[in-house]
Order: sequence, then structure tokens, then C-alpha cells
Amino acid sequence: MTVFAFTNQKGGCSKSTTSVHFAYWLSRKGNTVCLVDSDAQLSSSIWIKSLSDTAVDVSILQSADEVIDQLPDINDKYDYIVVDGPAGLSEVTRAILFRADVSVIPCQPTGVDLRSAADAVKLVRQAQSVRNGPPAAALFLSRAVKGTKLKDEAITLLSKSNVPILKTVIHQKQCVADTFGQRATVWDLSGKSASESAKEFDQLFQELMEIK
Repeated sequence: MTVFAFTNQKGGCSKSTTSVHFAYWLSRKGNTVCLVDSDAQLSSSIWIKSLSDTAVDVSILQSADEVIDQLPDINDKYDYIVVDGPAGLSEVTRAILFRADVSVIPCQPTGVDLRSAADAVKLVRQAQSVRNGPPAAALFLSRAVKGTKLKDEAITLLSKSNVPILKTVIHQKQCVADTFGQRATVWDLSGKSASESAKEFDQLFQELMEIK
């Protein structure tokens, strides 16, 4: 029973996309999984429910009290919980970090996103201090463009954050952006681009499982 939380105050950094793909990936491997949607837009819960071949359950917890009070009970029923955190470093985010075993911070290679990731790391460090250990934490680069100087600079900056940065980079591809609208994941789509993205998500999630 492990709670993975995807948190970052910056919207559009792939929290929901990665949460849905991770929950789907875990379920395909035979685990019982619940996706907890704590984002006001409810994108991940809508997305999961639209998938025709998934056994992932959904729970919506959108207040700090709901997270603190209900997440432990949900966790007792499943092998894994995947939390899609809200945009903003709110009390809900703090509550999630007080219940999570692993905090995963996605970050795009832009100046604004890098500053936002630094704030998210600070919040994780505060939770670790209060809890005297957990959650474990990791950063990863999302929506990066191959062969760009910005990507390399972002990796260099993230490596200085004192939070482990995962080796796998999720590159920006139209197939990933299309998955929500097609009620699918990259594993459901055909073509070379989808196959490449599926491989990246596989590698990323294998890394995540090693830090739990």
C-alpha cells in the first residue's frame, strides 16, 4: 500500500497526464489501484472513467480535511494510490504531502516552471521535516523538446535541487496531448510516436517504483 502524489503549483506541467498513465500502468500489472483526484478541474477522474479497459477506481478529495481524514481509509483497500494534486501550493497540497509516501514533481523546461518546481521542493522539505522522513521525493522533466539547449539547462538546474531527478525524460509529442480527447493512453494509440512515448512512460514508472 503506497501513495504516490503528483504535486506542483504550476498548471500544465503534466500532473494529470502522468497520474492517469501511472495509474493505468500499475493496474495493467495486476495491482489494485485508486486514482485520487484533488484538482479542481477533475481532468484525471474524467479521463480514467472514459477509458474502456481499465480497472482503476476513482475517488475525489478536494479539501485538506478530506485528504487527511479519508486518504488512509482508501489506502487500506488498494495496492497503490495515485494522487493528482491541485495547481497551487494550497492547504490541500500540504495535506497530500502529509499522507503521501512518494511525492513526484513534474517540471517543464521553462524558467517559470523551474521556479515553480523549486517552491514545490520547498513544500516537500517542510513535510519531510514535520514527518521526520517521508515523503520520498523525485523530480522529472516533462514536455521537453529533444535536442534543445533549454532541455539540457533545465536538467542541470534541477540536479541542484537536492531532490533526486529521474533519468527518464518525457518528451513533448502530439500523441500524448491527444490522449485525453481520444479517451485513451499512449499504449492504446498506434504509430511510432505513440510507441516512443509508451517506452518513455514505462521507463519513468519503473524508476518511480524503485524509490517507493
